[in-house]
Amino acid sequence: MAAYGLYTHIASNKFRSMLLLAGLFVLIYVMVYAGALLVEALSTSGAPVDYYLAAALHDLIPALPYATGAAALWIVIAYFFHQSIIDAVTGGEDVTRKQQPRLYNLLENLCISRGIAMPKLKIIDSDALNAFATGLNRRQYSVTVTTGLLRALNDQEIEAVLGHELTHIRNGDVQMMVVAVIIAGAVGFFAELFFRSFTNFGWGYGRGYGGGSSWSSSSSSSSSSSSDRKGSGGAAAIVIVIAVALIALAWLLSQLVRLALSRSRELLADAGSVELTKNPDAMISALRKIENRGELPGATSAVMELCVDNPREGFADLFATHPSVQARVQALVEFAGGHDPGPLALRSDTAMDPGNQAQPAATGPVPPALPSGPWGQTPDPAGASGAVPSRSGPWARPAGPWGPH
Repeated sequence: MAAYGLYTHIASNKFRSMLLLAGLFVLIYVMVYAGALLVEALSTSGAPVDYYLAAALHDLIPALPYATGAAALWIVIAYFFHQSIIDAVTGGEDVTRKQQPRLYNLLENLCISRGIAMPKLKIIDSDALNAFATGLNRRQYSVTVTTGLLRALNDQEIEAVLGHELTHIRNGDVQMMVVAVIIAGAVGFFAELFFRSFTNFGWGYGRGYGGGSSWSSSSSSSSSSSSDRKGSGGAAAIVIVIAVALIALAWLLSQLVRLALSRSRELLADAGSVELTKNPDAMISALRKIENRGELPGATSAVMELCVDNPREGFADLFATHPSVQARVQALVEFAGGHDPGPLALRSDTAMDPGNQAQPAATGPVPPALPSGPWGQTPDPAGASGAVPSRSGPWARPAGPWGPH
């Protein structure tokens, strides 16, 4: 499916995602076939390789409805309880306008401006700088933000991050990612089940090939019998290797498909944020502040894949769930006309109030200020003394709901 612009890219990604998710169901059937191979190889002695392959295929046909039903049940359970599981892992809690007026108003204004249904708002008490969206339908959609993100980013940057998450919801990315994680989890469950069964099954109770008698027992001499047993044992070993390889391959492909689904959507979500906010510099500045500071303690890999940035790097980018921040910033600079301030070093000794106004630290030296820019953080006017120069008269800065302007 060719893609020539933002919306055709969205449609193309949705189409490819549906194909990939259908492929994950196929992987479950491959797992069942591999399990049937293991059962046949361990329970039947003295058969050639082609017999094992045909017998496993014969076993697969009646097992297909059960495999499909088990996968469907897994999805139904995850459909209703995935948000509770994520909240339990991350410590996310629902918040209201009264509890977080600044964040709630920013999200509500974005939703109103584009006619988007207001998702639930959740907060994680963590110093990590991150956010993510979850849900499988309009009643379940939610956006979760860390308290560290609220302290470190200004209103324009937080608005850009919220726009990024709303774009994931608008584009259907959230549903696809949650479903992909669910099915990949089902594949992993089947893989573990089969490997445990293989470990505990035992080798000593073969039923024999060809109606209850051993394939090798029909030989007339002891030498030929020994040769047959050796050959049949080799065939069973080959089939076991094939089965284990199929299970490992299915698991690996399920993981790669899940990660590919995540990677393909982050650039579109960044572009969607710029479309919502009309502010590419805010998205760039937010990415630079979040860069490598988004690790959520105790969060599983599946949760980290939903976040704005996943600092858990993959081997040679093969298992990376997100494009690098540098690649995302470069795309925003090239296609949205943004300006890159370069990597930012957040001040570790500075507490940020709700309006993102810097307060001097109680103790310790003052590190160099962040570079100034269109959306970068300006140097602390207080300097080392902590005394902010006052203004009076008609040019005095009035106090607003988020502090002095």
